[in-house]
Amino acid sequence: MMDLGNKIKKLRIEQNRNLLDIANVCGFSKSLLSKIENGKTIPPISTLIKIADALGTKVSILLDDEQQAGTIYTKKETCEARMTKTDKGYSFFAFAVERGEKLMQPFLFITRKEDNDSKNEFSHNGEEFIYILEGEMRYKVGNVEYTLKPGDSLYFDSIEKHSLMAITDEVKYVAMFTQSKLNNT
Repeated sequence: MMDLGNKIKKLRIEQNRNLLDIANVCGFSKSLLSKIENGKTIPPISTLIKIADALGTKVSILLDDEQQAGTIYTKKETCEARMTKTDKGYSFFAFAVERGEKLMQPFLFITRKEDNDSKNEFSHNGEEFIYILEGEMRYKVGNVEYTLKPGDSLYFDSIEKHSLMAITDEVKYVAMFTQSKLNNT
């Protein structure tokens, strides 16, 4: 599997676009995009969605080269072994990245209270669904804050600013994102 930064850089270069062009479309600095491309930082999912949109692709394409159609089976051990730790206080695993053409992107997230920074607000195109497996957290969407426990869920437009704060030491939850339809003009 090609690493994330190299994949982003390769797609950008194939499209004859420079760092500044992609960074401007995404609404962040050229320096941040450079750090991502050089593997110096692992971006949050919201940033990956913006980069994928800017490159006219999907997050799953950025996360895996081995494309496959049909049913994707993932064992628990694979999921646990491939968790990616971000610098935003959580780890994640993207399910079914091998399937490039899909309507949703499911993830497993683990966030820890000590790593959590409630000042991290996220916003990106599409819709989002989260379902709590273990632990408790506060999840803010827009100006409304929800206290979520195992079995609770939220479904919202992910363009609304959202943030989370773990209440228990660790929170494990499943999230699904849709990426808006891509305009390949």
